[in-house]
Amino acid sequence: MIHQVNRSARLQVRIAAKTSEAQDIAGFELVDDGGEDLPEFTAGSHVDVFMPNGLVRQYSLRNDPRERHCYRLGVLRDRQGAGGSIFMHDMLKSGDVIEVSHPRNAFPLNEQSPSSLLLAGGIGITPILSMAHRLSALGRDFALHYCARNADRMAFRAELDAAAFNRQVHFHLDDGPAEQKLNIAELLQSSPKGTHLYVCGPRGFMDAVIGEAERSWPKETIHREYFGKIADVGSSDDRPFAVQIASTGEVFAIAAGESVVSVLGANGIEIPVSCEQGICGTCVTRVLAGLPDHRDLYLTDAEHAANDQMTPCCSRALSEIVVLDL
Repeated sequence: MIHQVNRSARLQVRIAAKTSEAQDIAGFELVDDGGEDLPEFTAGSHVDVFMPNGLVRQYSLRNDPRERHCYRLGVLRDRQGAGGSIFMHDMLKSGDVIEVSHPRNAFPLNEQSPSSLLLAGGIGITPILSMAHRLSALGRDFALHYCARNADRMAFRAELDAAAFNRQVHFHLDDGPAEQKLNIAELLQSSPKGTHLYVCGPRGFMDAVIGEAERSWPKETIHREYFGKIADVGSSDDRPFAVQIASTGEVFAIAAGESVVSVLGANGIEIPVSCEQGICGTCVTRVLAGLPDHRDLYLTDAEHAANDQMTPCCSRALSEIVVLDL
């Protein structure tokens, strides 16, 4: 299935509330600037936030998908990032009007599974929280385990304590007593057969969970969404290749260390991008010929195997040339 991404439509939203939710984590409540209901979304969705300084960043929607009057975000201040989260924290305030994209979902919830296991690390709680709201509304069996370094960094604790599903929530602090720390292997082994796993958070946390799950869980029951930076786009080991534009026949050489997006952009062919790390799916482009070298975390294994689309922000080519539907 080819992902269809709405790359142009934007929503004018007003920051109805900005709150401090934990150390270095801010909460944002966004409402339609005209007072209308916002477009519906599904659990696991995110929006692109178009900042007045020109940056574009993705943030997961954390609220109950039944809510149409607002979108709720949680933003971690990332001092090692490119400045998007710092701008959100330092420059935006209640009352400001900004633009966001329509919601899209790269981390969908299987609402038919008999049981769900939700694991969140740090700011990864945001999409997981929305999933918990949805599963609770459906009356499905699930458990939510939320890990943080310490209590000061555990956002939305009061919201979780007050939720209808609070008895299904378990908290784990790195600096807490040994008996409350998350035992990944034990938790996975004790989960009912057929359970679907959803995990989001820092790379190390996710790698530990997924690595353990892949020992015995069917691959199709393991779902993930990465936050933060993945591997660098290019390296000295990359081989050069060429990209052909299907509509014009033009061919462009992509050298080692260069990305398809940067080379095409320098030649007047703009591909919308956002994360530029192969996480968000904004730049997904159809491949008409050639063999991509997939380096993203957005497309599924099946979509990688089909080789009919790629993320030109970070992916390359195994063939001498790839033809893109541009």
